[in-house]
Amino acid sequence: MSITNNTTDVFEERKKKLSDHYKSIINKENKPQNISNGIYTKYQNPVVTRHHVPLEWRYDFNPETNPLFMERLGINAVFNPGAMKFDGKYILMCRVEGTDRKSFFGVAESDSPTEGFRFWDEPVVMPETDDPDINLYDMRLTEHEDGWIYGIFCTERKDPDADPFDKSSAIAQAGIARTKDLKKWERLPDLKTSSDQQRNVVLHPEFIDGKYALYTRPQDGFIQAGSGGGIAWGLTEDITQAEVGEETVIDERLYHTIKEVKNGQGPPPLKTEEGWIHLAHGVRNTAAGLRYVLYLFVTELDKPWVIKYAPGGHFIAPYGPERVGDVSNVVFTNGWIRDEDDSVHIYYASSDTRIHVAESSIQQLLDYAKNTPADELRSAASVQQRVDLIERNKKW
Repeated sequence: MSITNNTTDVFEERKKKLSDHYKSIINKENKPQNISNGIYTKYQNPVVTRHHVPLEWRYDFNPETNPLFMERLGINAVFNPGAMKFDGKYILMCRVEGTDRKSFFGVAESDSPTEGFRFWDEPVVMPETDDPDINLYDMRLTEHEDGWIYGIFCTERKDPDADPFDKSSAIAQAGIARTKDLKKWERLPDLKTSSDQQRNVVLHPEFIDGKYALYTRPQDGFIQAGSGGGIAWGLTEDITQAEVGEETVIDERLYHTIKEVKNGQGPPPLKTEEGWIHLAHGVRNTAAGLRYVLYLFVTELDKPWVIKYAPGGHFIAPYGPERVGDVSNVVFTNGWIRDEDDSVHIYYASSDTRIHVAESSIQQLLDYAKNTPADELRSAASVQQRVDLIERNKKW
């Protein structure tokens, strides 16, 4: 399109073209993939991308100050959503990252779990503490039995002890906020633990012995787990002044596995008669850098800190186009939704760029957890598992 002196025509033409494109993205049908592994079914298209962000968040609609209808506040990516059902709608609390690298939260809503997600009119306005966040992201949503909806997220600030020339070192902790309507948020003090760094903290949905229970991830450094790592369990008396005195690792990192470098709780676990179903991410080293995958485990119903089933290997991993993006070879989740019919929709991001959905059910997830062999941690044992499977199959 050539730009002429008639800027009014340019403004209106670009505005219409971009508005039509936005509507086509929002209204795009999303079908399940034809082939699945029987554990879950992925859908063909991402459910939310940066193109789903409303034009009003990105463009100045005043023809006098933006005669060429240029983007003023760009969006780099939308990923890592918390998720819940609210007022009959499917809600994704998305991490929206601007081109300035700052992340914030935006609520995307749909009548369907797999398509038609639209952002609310404005992003979430999250109150700051006395020590303002430089960046915040990856909110887990928990509907707690105390009647509040809690959002626990990573709050990041510059490391005050870093070398003056080091502009990357950061300290991550767990920010806590609560709400009744997902619009007005009460910011609570950040979680206090003995760990130097905290990310991927999740609030358990029920009281344990009258206390709030938290899944934490103690870590020495912002990137490196160091002597820490693993999914830990801790209790606090008062969520409004949350402090965990003792963190007990319940799911540790292990050498030469999908979680050798780091691992962390994803969304709050799902309660079933056979235990709590957990979804987590694991990180391992490769020659091309870190690879993030998802894995599943189940803990005891009355003791959510005790693992009951731990199927070996990854549950969801980045394949094909999912491997390409802002931070490649990554899948990450902090949100899933269980419906009244026990279907489960898992919302996961690929390569820190876009959000996908996979559909499963409580029955499928429990079957997978109970009947998938655990990782025996040695190649010989892994081969034997397959030989045993082949021999059993000969009978059929």
